[in-house]
Amino acid sequence: MTATARHYDTILAPVITEKATLLSEQNKVVFRVAQDATKDEIAAAVEALFKVNVTKVNTLNVKGKTKRFRGRAGRRSDVKKAIVTLADGQSIDITTGL
Repeated sequence: MTATARHYDTILAPVITEKATLLSEQNKVVFRVAQDATKDEIAAAVEALFKVNVTKVNTLNVKGKTKRFRGRAGRRSDVKKAIVTLADGQSIDITTGL
């Protein structure tokens, strides 16, 4: 399967946090994805871009927080995340990029 422009638009960035690093020990990788991306689209994009087999995709919508910046109230953007479970023995090195 070849990567199309939609695949690059679906997967926005990897999430590199302490929790995401702990999940990588269980063959799971966390990505920021497009708000309108479905689980099937996310699985197809990860398989095409990284040449791995996806067994499961869990998604979550993170609502943006209200924060203060120099005394003015601002709001962070809403973000959709996907936790992608890979087949046994497969991994993605997210530090190298695409």
